[in-house]
Amino acid sequence: MSLSLEAAAEVFREAMRETVRKHSFWYLVQGGLMVVAGILAVLFPLVSSVASVVMLGWLLIISGVVQGFSLLGARQVPHFWLQLISVILAVLIGTLFLRDPGDGLLTITMLLLVFFMMEGISKIVFALTIRPFPNWGWVLASGCVGVLLAALLWASLPVTAVWLIGLLLGIELISVGAALFYLAWSIRNS
Repeated sequence: MSLSLEAAAEVFREAMRETVRKHSFWYLVQGGLMVVAGILAVLFPLVSSVASVVMLGWLLIISGVVQGFSLLGARQVPHFWLQLISVILAVLIGTLFLRDPGDGLLTITMLLLVFFMMEGISKIVFALTIRPFPNWGWVLASGCVGVLLAALLWASLPVTAVWLIGLLLGIELISVGAALFYLAWSIRNS
């Protein structure tokens, strides 16, 4: 007996709904804690920025060490030397982030600004490509905002590096926490 795609999707949705309903209290707690953590990250962006870089440093070191141990007996693995270089870079970058979180903040912020700029430029090019379509102007406006935001943040470096990561982390935590809280609340009360 085979299920249609729509029937399988409905079975999956119902299973998810039941799981969230069954554990809704913990989803509410998790969502609430994420919102509180996000608000704290927005209120104290320097602390959350430095904490993010330190955590990333530790994750890179731990990841590199675990990968290194897995490579010990695997010299015959394809591209062994590339994987070994990856391990060394992970440990090295993680160590640098831990030794000087300020430089790590500056590096990550600059990478984010380059990403914002490139994303903005690509949206502008895409908008001009789809120009005859309705609402292409929204894509163009989004691209212009991305480029302008990147330029403004770049102009205020290195001060930007102190707060940008923490602010973005806080906004993300608030957004995800609120969505999770709302999902659990609505399913619990349905």
